Amino acid sequence: MFAVELLAELIRRGVRDAVVCPGSRSQALALAAAAAESAGAVRLHVRLDERSAAFFALGIARETGLPAPVIVTSGTAVANLGPAVLEAHEARIPLLLLTADRPTELRGIRSNQTTRQAELFGPVARLVRDVPAPDYGPDGDLARDSGRDPGALARMALAAALGASGGAPAGPVQLNLAFREPLSGTAGFDGMIARGFAEAAAEGEQARATRAASHGVGAGARIGTGADADAGADADRADADADRADADGAAHVPDRAYVHRGDALAVAIAGAGAGPEAEAFAHAAGIPLLAEVVSGARFGREAIAAYASLIDDPAVGGLVEQAIVFGHPTLTRQVPALLRRDDVDVVVVDPHAGPGVDHYDPSRSARVVREARVADDHDAAALRRWLGAWVVADRALQRARSTAHEPDLDAARATGHQERNAFARAEVAALREPVTRAMLVERVWRATWPHDRLVLAASRLVRVLDGLAPARRALVHANRGLAGIDGTVATALGIADAAQSDPDPVRAAGTVRLVIGDLALLHDAGSLLLPAAESRPRIQVVVGNDGGGTIFDGLEVAASASPAAFERVMRTPQHVELSALAAAYGWEYRRAENRGELDRLLTEPVAGPVLVEVVLADPAPAPAPAPAPAPAD
Repeated sequence: MFAVELLAELIRRGVRDAVVCPGSRSQALALAAAAAESAGAVRLHVRLDERSAAFFALGIARETGLPAPVIVTSGTAVANLGPAVLEAHEARIPLLLLTADRPTELRGIRSNQTTRQAELFGPVARLVRDVPAPDYGPDGDLARDSGRDPGALARMALAAALGASGGAPAGPVQLNLAFREPLSGTAGFDGMIARGFAEAAAEGEQARATRAASHGVGAGARIGTGADADAGADADRADADADRADADGAAHVPDRAYVHRGDALAVAIAGAGAGPEAEAFAHAAGIPLLAEVVSGARFGREAIAAYASLIDDPAVGGLVEQAIVFGHPTLTRQVPALLRRDDVDVVVVDPHAGPGVDHYDPSRSARVVREARVADDHDAAALRRWLGAWVVADRALQRARSTAHEPDLDAARATGHQERNAFARAEVAALREPVTRAMLVERVWRATWPHDRLVLAASRLVRVLDGLAPARRALVHANRGLAGIDGTVATALGIADAAQSDPDPVRAAGTVRLVIGDLALLHDAGSLLLPAAESRPRIQVVVGNDGGGTIFDGLEVAASASPAAFERVMRTPQHVELSALAAAYGWEYRRAENRGELDRLLTEPVAGPVLVEVVLADPAPAPAPAPAPAPAD
């Protein structure tokens, strides 16, 4: 019953998804999740691979702001959660791990499938609890001493995972739960358990509604079930923060607020996680907004798409006197270089503080504040020429970089036979034009509607898009915490599942597109496996296939290393038949080699999972043939 009570309390506080990996030691948790699904209290997702499961849960949390508990057995199953744990820590995404373990008497004696798994994530976890195996009193009631009260554990874990303004940010939490044999046994209590889960689900729905009204959908804010629950969550979070303070010592506490005023030549910089706050600040201040395409802030008249090139321009970026930074910029070298300049006053806006909380500060000398606002007496119009210089230069660069085809309308309206034939030939040639990286990402960007989701892998393609995507409102997700390629497909599938099950039909109506390189796809190919018992999301996995890791071509070493060695250990060329991969996992497969085929694929309805292979015009070269064997003596 311990597992049932733990899961019911999480559901009561708003959790609506759970991810299960099969295993023996975790069977009580897995069966409780199955019972909750039968009662309509939770959406259950089953995955074979723990690494994939954790990134799937990360995707759900990215979309909803709520953690989806990941249930795994002991041993290497726990270790496989590591990559997602690190991403959740650095990206500040809630992730809740329910890891099953052996009881105390089986530890330290080299028992089967037993290791020190409660110590794996301590440096980055918001909270770790190593919970003793459940015991029962003479009356059969669950013992709730020694930190074994499932309700209290659920409240504390959820509060720590969600984080709080002024305290630690959202991130990973581990409840390491010991179980003794018999590992499960709730026979005869099925009806009672179902009723309990149904009641918890009703309270959870109200908790989510309260949270959405208070903080906005997907804000990742704290949830509770009324004032008492919020007070309890505050106390639980204080306990978690105290644990981290004991371990890490005191941390720098940011100033409360920065108030912007005056005529300094300032820019607002928005990295991953910045959100609309950055755009609102730049608009009120009347200053250029250098927003990464993954920031959630690249919209509005102040947004500058070609910001990286303009930072390098002495006549534009060279004049910057102040930078106000929101979120976590990672896509260019120009931004950290700007922030390290001695002549630039840097203000970093970060609502979180406390032990173990790092702030984005390349110079290690920035002023860190919890919030930023524009003074009521600030005259944004005084900076009109400053903003105009950025906007005019940006528009020119966007026109030069755009791959959009503009038909010759004068030729189309011409009455002469030769002119009309020339127009027709030009249009056919445009449709047959090979797809470049810039064309691919720009066409996907323009095909993305406000109700869609765009997921960008950590590949060369996201940087290309960052340099040319015009300002527009779009829901963009990317694993930029550590900017790794691990788990990208799983993350996108979690986002798709959560988005398309949203109770708001408008938010649920869209398509998810993942733009990914071929190596990132192959790294996470196992996540393409979709359980037969679960819904199949509307998702296009758009693979820019250039035959290898060409992102490394931009490194300085590419010009100095031995071409053969660089090809072997950096580019790692591949020539996998993606059509066979799609068939193996039951995905629809489509292929585009030119502009016309790509446009058709991006405008047709998406009814299920589709793997779209886009052959890029500049692929990695094919490997040299093996030398012929020497003739026999």
